[in-house]
Amino acid sequence: MDNLFQKLYEMTAFGNIVEKPQFLIMYAIAFLLLYLGIRKHYEPLLLIPIAFGVLLANFPGGEMGIIQAAQDGSVTLSSGAIKNIWEMPLHEIAHELGLMNFLYYMLIKTGFLPPIIFMGVGALTDFGPMLRNLRLSIFGAAAQMGIFVVLIVAILIGFTPREAASLGIIGGADGPTAIFTTIKLAPHLLGPIAIAAYSYMALVPVIIPLVVRMICTRKELSINMKEEEKKSAKPVIIKNLRVLKIIFPIAVTTLVALFVPTAVPLIGMLMFGNLVKEIGSDTGRLFDAASNSIMNTATIFLGLCVGGTMTCDSFLNMTTIGIVVGGFLAFALSIASGICMVKIWNLLSKRKINPLIGATGLSAVPMASRVANDIALKYDSKNHVLQYCMSSNISGVIGSAVAAGILISFLK
Repeated sequence: MDNLFQKLYEMTAFGNIVEKPQFLIMYAIAFLLLYLGIRKHYEPLLLIPIAFGVLLANFPGGEMGIIQAAQDGSVTLSSGAIKNIWEMPLHEIAHELGLMNFLYYMLIKTGFLPPIIFMGVGALTDFGPMLRNLRLSIFGAAAQMGIFVVLIVAILIGFTPREAASLGIIGGADGPTAIFTTIKLAPHLLGPIAIAAYSYMALVPVIIPLVVRMICTRKELSINMKEEEKKSAKPVIIKNLRVLKIIFPIAVTTLVALFVPTAVPLIGMLMFGNLVKEIGSDTGRLFDAASNSIMNTATIFLGLCVGGTMTCDSFLNMTTIGIVVGGFLAFALSIASGICMVKIWNLLSKRKINPLIGATGLSAVPMASRVANDIALKYDSKNHVLQYCMSSNISGVIGSAVAAGILISFLK
């Protein structure tokens, strides 16, 4: 009877958890992310799959944690044998390493899912606000400064240039871009970088107000954009916006392909998704697929696989702490650099711009713009800045993808 109870105990995960209590920390992280996604509604479409992936990856014996291959592609199987992951067929990966590794090496490690998600983002994006206020897109470019500042700091404190670039890209506030860059440059850091990127994206309603309160005055936040527009000459009227919206993704893809070819997987898919949206009924079925079924499926698998990389062995270390801290600094500095660019503009121009527009030069579309608009309305109930913020916000999506392409070009 004692032997029976012993076997039943060994069958459970309790023994492993007692021997390795670090699992409890990972469960706490998973439950916290689930709470933020379910109760606080912070990016639930992303945080809930990631959190559940963390949970699955840290149940001993479940074989759902992702095993990162070494730089030469070698992985150690449960039998103790060492194989090259790139020489293993997919069915062998599924059999030897489990379902999550099968999904990870097929969909994530190949770099397949981030561009697919960008296609869906493009299909859901309206570039109209940016095209109507093109001059405001400069603040989306300025907000990428946080990426490069943190990159330099990370190198100085001991990260390799590739690791530092993967850390700095968190400042772009774009999960797929951070994942794509990390896959190319520092795949062993994918778990903590993806979690930091998506967590800070989810915390946009907290981080933007925090940075804004620190560096903006009430007078600046009360600048009414519609009133400022009246001070300028007659506004430019776009006679055929639909044609411009169709030409824009084609032109941007061509220019990016010529100057930053490594950014094409992201920018190209983003613009393709937007193109099938803007063409209209002729490509309606493609738009529906890109923005719904394909996008949703990709998001599910991306979230689960990212969470699956967060095993206690790969996550609970000083490198991860550095990534979490550095990621926050990159995020905050990107917001601050966009705001500072607006302040410089206001010093040189009679037509003032609300610094909240600079604060939204991130890729967190449209959450960052909604948060900024809510802040503006607190200071002036008639000051709706959403459409202006969207101009900077949307340009930030393009800016972060181009920044990622530049980093990959120099460091790969």
